[in-house]
Amino acid sequence: MTTEENITAVEIFTGNVWQAGILRGLLEDAGIKVYLRDEINGTIFPFLTSFNGAGVVKVVVASTDYEIAKEIADEYKENLDK
Repeated sequence: MTTEENITAVEIFTGNVWQAGILRGLLEDAGIKVYLRDEINGTIFPFLTSFNGAGVVKVVVASTDYEIAKEIADEYKENLDK
């Protein structure tokens, strides 16, 4: 049994504000609670978006949802590369 004390926030994706927003929608459709970290910076400074740099938006989920959220994020990332 998982208690609230054991639940942590886990980052599963970083990208620009549009990519993070699409992934958020996919995760919410799957019933996963999600929030975007640094969304305002990504919106104000989208031209600075680089991997783990300024303007990057992070998609964060609860550790209890990590496995299924990671599968969805990985499939999404795969499709971004096509």
